[in-house]
Amino acid sequence: MDMNLTGKSAFVSGSTEGIGYAVARSLLAEGVDVTINGRDTARLDRAVESLQHHAPDATVRGIVADFSVATDVELLVDRLGDVDILVNNVGLFELTPFTDISDDDWQRYFDVNVMSGVRLARRLMPGMLGRGWGRILFVSSESGVDVPADMIHYGTTKTAMLSLGNGLAKLTKGTAVTVNSVLGGPTYSDGVARTIDALAAARSIPVDDLKSAIASSNTTSLLQRFIEPAEIANMVTFLASPIASATNGAAVRVDGGVLPTLL
Repeated sequence: MDMNLTGKSAFVSGSTEGIGYAVARSLLAEGVDVTINGRDTARLDRAVESLQHHAPDATVRGIVADFSVATDVELLVDRLGDVDILVNNVGLFELTPFTDISDDDWQRYFDVNVMSGVRLARRLMPGMLGRGWGRILFVSSESGVDVPADMIHYGTTKTAMLSLGNGLAKLTKGTAVTVNSVLGGPTYSDGVARTIDALAAARSIPVDDLKSAIASSNTTSLLQRFIEPAEIANMVTFLASPIASATNGAAVRVDGGVLPTLL
């Protein structure tokens, strides 16, 4: 299907690997000019080179920024200029007992996972409204609805992202700008893959066996496997397109059936 995105421009935060990289690759395949982001120059350059290899006729560039630093975000937006599509993907996650999460940890999680979207939308949304078209996407998580006991700080920020997206959508009333969130389920991102690799090595068991065991242990999952980053990216790309013009203020599930059916 032609998503009618040729000639549009997009910025994807936190996109040197995982879901963000998959989103960038998907948008490039639809003819979008994409700017990606990371904290490390070398990794960012490698990601840009890889994306150019997959989409040699597309335009892709990278901008280094640390989203825990507000001034970095301001400098990034100054270099970025106007874009048609903003994908707020950057995010921190880790398994941590609640009593071990310090105030500084809470602040860092909110700065990166929530305030990054606030700061980017505050600068980029007025231009979208002024030009009469735009898309803002938040890559949230089913953990924002069913908050994990061992990642309460992460889940709380994902809940806040959903609230932010819902509120911003109300500012687009009567326009061709939309704001939506994607509720991803357990995804086999690069970070998750590294964690499972380490656990498998520590337990001296095959990686694929541990991966399958973890996925199947999630009794509410209908997929009974990890979601691939490209599957999340497919939904983000659809919502970023003119084809999804009637979807606004939504939290669209790509969770593999992990969350209980509400209807």
